[in-house]
Amino acid sequence: GVTPLGMLRRVPLTSRHHLGPLYRAAAVGRWGARWRHLDSTHVAEPEVHLTYHHGRVFEVKLNRPKAMNALSLSMLRMLIPHYAKLHIAACDPRKACIVVIKGAKGRKGPVFCAGGDVRAVCEDGKKGGPLPHLFFREEYKLNNLVGSLPSPHVAFLDGVTMGGGAGVSVHGKFRVATENTVFSMPETGIGFFTDVGGTHFLPKLGLPFGVYLGLTGARVNGYDAKVAGIATHYIPSSRLEAVESKLSQLKIVEDEAVNAVLCEYEKTLHPIDLSPSVLERVDRAFSADSVECILENLEKEGEWGAKVRHSLMKFCPMSCKVVLEALRRHEDLSLSEALVGEYRLSQRFMANSNFYEGVRAILIDRDNKPKWQPATLAEVTDTMVARYFDPLSDPTEELSLP
Repeated sequence: GVTPLGMLRRVPLTSRHHLGPLYRAAAVGRWGARWRHLDSTHVAEPEVHLTYHHGRVFEVKLNRPKAMNALSLSMLRMLIPHYAKLHIAACDPRKACIVVIKGAKGRKGPVFCAGGDVRAVCEDGKKGGPLPHLFFREEYKLNNLVGSLPSPHVAFLDGVTMGGGAGVSVHGKFRVATENTVFSMPETGIGFFTDVGGTHFLPKLGLPFGVYLGLTGARVNGYDAKVAGIATHYIPSSRLEAVESKLSQLKIVEDEAVNAVLCEYEKTLHPIDLSPSVLERVDRAFSADSVECILENLEKEGEWGAKVRHSLMKFCPMSCKVVLEALRRHEDLSLSEALVGEYRLSQRFMANSNFYEGVRAILIDRDNKPKWQPATLAEVTDTMVARYFDPLSDPTEELSLP
């Protein structure tokens, strides 16, 4: 069952299935690994730390630093029931709390969450396993719970925030960028699409800019995340501990009170890469109705346009066209409606080779030479793109959300 929030103290996320790799990594040699497995005193580091502070702050700490806090299926299944319980608690002023989600520090510095564990999805899918279906179903359920949570939800985007990391943060009420923030939706580079509610969130940034982020996987750093609307506040990382402490001392759990604390520690800077001139270029180039026209527009935007065009030409043609269509189709949908549509798209991508080829080329073999099918934009027809949006053949397989 789910541990009552009032009794929660660093609940570990562990399962025998996920302890195996940790044992193997820690042991030396075959016999060392066997000894570790049999040693009942050895405890694997939990993948999620959940802590309840002073009856006011429920802290979620993603704790896979060696994997840049990438979300695993077991992490999702740990978080979903707790977020469901937070929904119930939000209805009672005596039990309502502020949710603070953050990531464990990585070996090379701060990390929020580098996405979902797509490598595990890819490897299981190649064997005909169920993970390509189960993972996205659970991930989108969590995204919807975050987005519909009545209580204040504060995400500390201190470090890399990509893909699935966006899904557990951007739909919440408060997103705090720091000098370490690196936000990106890089899915077109691995033969996938901007999921985790990205087709709902990115259009809210303004369609040309949202299309720019969704197609190119461009990185938005530091203060620029607030300028773009990805973050609601910018606070130096050195102040985050004080922010969380101040939040835990609040007498009432209300958005206004939380916002006041965040504003108290906020710092105002100037844009780094998203200057007005760059945003004007984005508007001119990415307001086109097709990927081909976007590429033509980029040819007119000088050195900046040439660089963006060069990157875009490397990405999966099918992914690029599906992303552009999804951002336009989902622009006026609710988060839950968009996630239902995204689940259909995810299963279509799981059924073709591009996702597996992209993960192989970028994350496994790292030769950076994916062989996309079709290989060019010209070969991707409107009919092919439209099929990705069709209802699933088995209605019982559709994602159902409240």
